[in-house]
This record gives sequence, structure tokens and C-alpha cells, in this order.
Amino acid sequence: MRVAVFSDSHGRLISALQALRSAGRVDLILHAGDYYHDGLRLSAETGIPVKAVRGNCDCLDDGLEEEVFELSGRRVLLTHGHLAGIKLPSSRGNLLAAAKEKGVEAVVFGHTHVAVSTNEGGVLLFNPGSITRPLDQDRPSYGILEITDKGIIPYIFRI
Repeated sequence: MRVAVFSDSHGRLISALQALRSAGRVDLILHAGDYYHDGLRLSAETGIPVKAVRGNCDCLDDGLEEEVFELSGRRVLLTHGHLAGIKLPSSRGNLLAAAKEKGVEAVVFGHTHVAVSTNEGGVLLFNPGSITRPLDQDRPSYGILEITDKGIIPYIFRI
């Protein structure tokens, strides 16, 4: 299974659509918030199923703030990260505690506009960065997760 991961699109889908054109086969889109409806629009425009959550800029939307689901038998938590205070230096511990509590092997999040892919204590912490307003480089980023029998293999790409 191949999953495209976006976050912090803030109403601009040009780069996300460009990413999907160059990404090859994608079975699912994950949108980790800030402009929840952008995830729904990506699905409508591409025909690719989506799972999306609300971020701190989505207070009036009706989507979930976080969701736990399985991807090819691998449990994943999708969240924006703002409720865990992810911009604070000690906040990764909050994501790891949530992962342990919910029994997931990966946490996909956004909010920081900085791409991160790290394994801590056997849990993948994956932030695709921002597809529109990156704070870590001058080029937008997105992620691909390849789910295999060996686990979840993460990739970060720049446009």
C-alpha cells in the first residue's frame, strides 16, 4: 500500500496536486489538518480515498480531531498535533504517550510546517511538513508511506 501524506495546505492545492501527479500510484491520501476540507477536495479531484483530521485553523469544520485506523494491518494515529502542543520541545513525549495508549506503531501529524521522520521507541513519528508554507526549507514538502510486510517505510519529498 502507498499513502500520500499532506499537512498544512491552508487552502492551496496546486503543490499537492503536483505532488500526486509525480508520486506514482497512491492508494490513499492522509491530510493531517489545517484546512481539513483541502483533504476532501483532493479526494474529489483525484478519486483517491482520503482520511483527514482538523487542525487549529479548522475550528468551524466538522471533521475529527484525530483518528486511529489500520493500513494493511498497521495501526496509525492521524492528528494535527496542536492538541499535543507539538511546537514545544518536550512535546514528542506527548505523541509517544498517545501512541502507546492507542496501540499504534505510527503517528502522522502536522502543525509545525517542518518535515520530520523519526523512529522513537519503536514508534514512527511522521510529519510531512507543509505543502504550502514550509518553515524548514524554501520548498514545500509531502510524504509517502509505503506499508509492507516489513513495516511502514517513510519518505519525505520536496516540490
